[in-house]
Amino acid sequence: MAYTLSTAFAIYFVIWWVTLFLTLPFGVRSQHEDGVGAPGTDPGAPIASRMGIKLIWNTVISAVVFGLGMLAYDAGYLSIERLSKLMGMPY
Repeated sequence: MAYTLSTAFAIYFVIWWVTLFLTLPFGVRSQHEDGVGAPGTDPGAPIASRMGIKLIWNTVISAVVFGLGMLAYDAGYLSIERLSKLMGMPY
């Protein structure tokens, strides 16, 4: 069964969204850790979140994960029949 373009985009979007939550905490320093901060702000607030770099890395990581998944699917390693046998469930 081949993916349509909309199905592939939906799967990529879900992978992108999950990897976003995985990449958000990396490299964030709080005001408390650096000892700086404006009065009246939360000490746990980040100094510089660098969202642009994180979005680029997130796109690259999710594209690699999606590509590996598509290669595994095309090679026959990922299929409903194979996964159901691994889980011990009837198809």
